[in-house]
Amino acid sequence: MVIRIAAVGDVHLDQDVVGRFRPALEELPECADVLLLAGDLTRHGTEAEARCVAEEFGGLAVPVVTVLGNHDHQCDQVPQVVKVLEDAGITVLEGNGVVLDCAGGRLGIAGVKGFGGGFAGRCASDFGEPEMKAFVRTTTDSADRLGDALRSLDCDMLVALTHYAPVPDTLAGEPLEIYPFLGSYQLGQAIDSAPRRWPCTGTRTPAPSAARPPAGCGYATSRTR
Repeated sequence: MVIRIAAVGDVHLDQDVVGRFRPALEELPECADVLLLAGDLTRHGTEAEARCVAEEFGGLAVPVVTVLGNHDHQCDQVPQVVKVLEDAGITVLEGNGVVLDCAGGRLGIAGVKGFGGGFAGRCASDFGEPEMKAFVRTTTDSADRLGDALRSLDCDMLVALTHYAPVPDTLAGEPLEIYPFLGSYQLGQAIDSAPRRWPCTGTRTPAPSAARPPAGCGYATSRTR
């Protein structure tokens, strides 16, 4: 049995691009059982931009599951953005999960926006000024909630959906100096803590062949700038 997953991130929608993706999205049921959106749905996180996302991705013939990205937080309208998306039938995850009954089995998706902090050997630590400790603890809390959600799902295939990167492989092409602001090894550790399900190797966005799927489940993520 096979579960077909389509995934995309960083669509950055506003009124000027509404309708650009819809013709292809209408054909999605022919090649995918579910669509995952890996954050940065909008440019500045306004309610008006969220309505553009809802118009573009709402009402599709396959389930749509998303996390928010850093752009979607810019205008401090997250509750309004989430409500608009959910009213359009889009499932918004943040430290929780959902199980979908697909033709090929039960697909579990745990999602969190994530946060920065860096990767092994080049990462921030929970030490020093309150501001630095608050930064790292934000990531720790996010990773903990992702791990808890992954371990709670009863499913055949398990996917972690994040905006910030759980491994540096997905950041290929970005300047090394900004890696600590684009993801964290703690997210990767949370994914590795997940129970083993069916292998899932086709859900990375972008999808460099060098990116190793963690042991416990597949993952979908996107860049954050």
